[in-house]
Amino acid sequence: MSSAPAAGRLAAVRAKVAALEAGARTQAGRLAFGAAEVDDALGGGLALGRWHEVGGDGLEAETSAAPAAFTALLAAPLARLGWAVWVLRRDDLWTPGLEGLGFPPQRLIQVCARDEAEALGVMEDALATAGVAAVIGEVAAVDLTAGRRLQLACERGGATGFVIHRRPFGGPSLPKGAQREATGSAAATRWRAASAPSDPPAGEFGLGAPRFHATLERCRGGRPGAWLFEAKSAFTGEAWNGTHPLRLVADLGDRQLAPTPSIRRVA
Repeated sequence: MSSAPAAGRLAAVRAKVAALEAGARTQAGRLAFGAAEVDDALGGGLALGRWHEVGGDGLEAETSAAPAAFTALLAAPLARLGWAVWVLRRDDLWTPGLEGLGFPPQRLIQVCARDEAEALGVMEDALATAGVAAVIGEVAAVDLTAGRRLQLACERGGATGFVIHRRPFGGPSLPKGAQREATGSAAATRWRAASAPSDPPAGEFGLGAPRFHATLERCRGGRPGAWLFEAKSAFTGEAWNGTHPLRLVADLGDRQLAPTPSIRRVA
């Protein structure tokens, strides 16, 4: 008897076990990071069946590179349990990069929207669609009415939404604080993500796995925090084993600045 069918069945069983393990970590509608500091701040983990927002500062408001990568890592465990829909404002999503982060590209459906209204409409429809586990949308801002509609769609379909705040290239800049005021209290969490220097393995040169400074600015039922995360599977060839693809490297929230050394004036 050929070993190929047996190997295929074994791979299928392993995939089911990984899905069951992921399901155990999403009990009570939460997706745990596996790090007590983060999960406690989130009230047990990232709330499922709700929508979350991720933004960046400076040029990231247009390129959205770090926020998009961080969001892909947040959504990757969900994408392995159902379809993931990514609503784009520009056709610049690089799927090999997502695969390197551990996001399953075979589960991804990409939709390029013409404007803000269409992007929000597609997100709302996708969130309420059976079989969809995660919906990621790129929009500049979400007002309270649109935010409530997104939440109602999450509740109808059971999917989890992620809004990446992204301004189209050349678009008008939002006044400082307008993005947060527009969103108000509709989102379950509000994150700010930025790239951080990687750390190559000891004795090796080049790049290590991608790292992110992530600030949890707001969390319903939780508390703010700031952490340094690393993508587990990127550049390592590490297979997904059911754990969260983000590894906590350090807690940044309680760090104190080093005292400024005294300066002695020489006459």
